[in-house]
Amino acid sequence: MSEEKLPEPWLRGTFEDVPAVPRAVLHALELASEDIQRWCGCLTDAELNARPMGVPPVAFHVRHIVRSADRLLTYAEGRALTDEQMAALRGELEETATGPALFTEFRASLEKIAERVRAFRPAQWEEPRSVGRRRLPTTVGGLLVHVGDHTQRHTGQAITTAKIVLASRR
Repeated sequence: MSEEKLPEPWLRGTFEDVPAVPRAVLHALELASEDIQRWCGCLTDAELNARPMGVPPVAFHVRHIVRSADRLLTYAEGRALTDEQMAALRGELEETATGPALFTEFRASLEKIAERVRAFRPAQWEEPRSVGRRRLPTTVGGLLVHVGDHTQRHTGQAITTAKIVLASRR
């Protein structure tokens, strides 16, 4: 059975009830979900944790996509990171992943992230926010845009690493 190739999410006419900035983030999240499933869903646990040429493993990127979005949205909501978020950050690179647990966390987190993105209103986009211990300046809108950009950056890195790992099967 051949798989019908859909246009990218931003070209499907979805989320029309959502303003443009959060809509773009939702589309980035949807594309990440589809691409991660397509390119990384078939990897074994060992392949998810492999570090070809010393690069971070696919599992790191998959975890980092959702955990970093959670942290960025926490800043956008005007809150400080929790001890749990900081502990998760410290473990992202070194945690060994199993496929079922990794992809369950990924899918569940994407749903929660999408709900949080939808909660922002255009009147908030220019509200000042700060990031990290150094309290670097940004805005709610800047954080939302970065969630989409950062998601796509790490999706691309996960796919590239997955392709290298898959090529080593031969």
